[in-house]
Formats: sequence, structure tokens, C-alpha cells
Amino acid sequence: MMAWGIVVAAGTGSRYGQPKHELQLRGRPLWDWARRSLLEGGVSEVVVVGSVPGGIPGGPRRRDSVAAGLAMVPKSISAIVVHDAARPLAGPDLVVRVLERLAVGDVAGVVPGVPVRDTLKQFERDRVVVTIDRDALISVQTPQAFVTAALRAAHAADDGDASDDASLLERAGESVAWVSGDPGNLKVTYPADLQILEAMIP
Repeated sequence: MMAWGIVVAAGTGSRYGQPKHELQLRGRPLWDWARRSLLEGGVSEVVVVGSVPGGIPGGPRRRDSVAAGLAMVPKSISAIVVHDAARPLAGPDLVVRVLERLAVGDVAGVVPGVPVRDTLKQFERDRVVVTIDRDALISVQTPQAFVTAALRAAHAADDGDASDDASLLERAGESVAWVSGDPGNLKVTYPADLQILEAMIP
């Protein structure tokens, strides 16, 4: 299965306080860690979307940036792996895992996920409404793998916003599977997260 990758590095980093594509981990930008993980996991080429060396311009929303990356992928490519630059420590084995599951051929997308550990509660204003059963829940990560044609069709059919591309496929009625993710595949959202990742690198 010939696969290309898209690294999304176009966010404004509003919760972090600065654009995350400017951040460095052990002297390398976060987006480069993400790009190398995809290449080491078997992806042939990687399109980086964002204001970085060699990158292409992104859009106002995450989904717009992914669409910009998709436009750069040849029609002959059968699989796409979408990865957030803010998850720099995703190992190549995780890329292999999502691609191998996608290659089975019975789903249009594959996401990595880890079981939810905390108790989850739904609230309204300052009151808890209900406790949610966490046994049937996972916390979803990137990289996520997709059948290219299905991902293109989902983007074309739905202009609504989405926190990940799997959501677009789900809304289009496509099947999405999940595989075991990596608890160490943390997302950099706040400054303390970068410090945690620094400590995790041997």
C-alpha cells in the first residue's frame, strides 16, 4: 500500500501562547519530529502544512490545512497518514500499526486510541448532569490512516469543522477502526507538556 503523509503544523497555538510550529524539542522543531516518524514508519513522502521550511500554506481551520495537504498528493497514492506536528513522539511503530490495519481493506480509516483512565462527567454550567461510562471510550491520537479516495470524498462532501479527519469520515457514513495507541504519544497543548516530553526522551 503506497502511502503519503500530511503533517499539520499550521495552528496558531492559542492555548500554548505561541505557534507550536515554532517550538523545538532537543534542537529540532516539533514538525520535523512528526515528519521523521512518518517516514520511518514507511510513508513515502510527507507534505508539511504550515509556515515552516519547505511547507505549504495552511487554512483557518485544521480541516482546511489537511485539505491543502491533500491537494498536493497524487491521485495514484492509495493511503494517507495524517499526523499533528504537536505530537512529536509518535513512534514509527504506530505508523506501521495504523497502515497495517488499513491494509486489511474493510474500513476507510484507522485511528490509534488509548483507554480513558479518568472518570468522565457531563455538566451544565456548574452542575454535574451524568457520569459517562468510560469502558466504551478511548482517547484518540494521531497519526491516523485513511483510504485516500474516502478522505477526499469526505472533505468534499462536508464543509463543517472537525477536530480530526476521522470525524469527517464518520459523518459520511464510512467505517473507522481503532488500534492500540501509545500513552507516551502526548500532544503539546500547554508549556508544561513540552517539559514532560523533554523528560521522556532518553
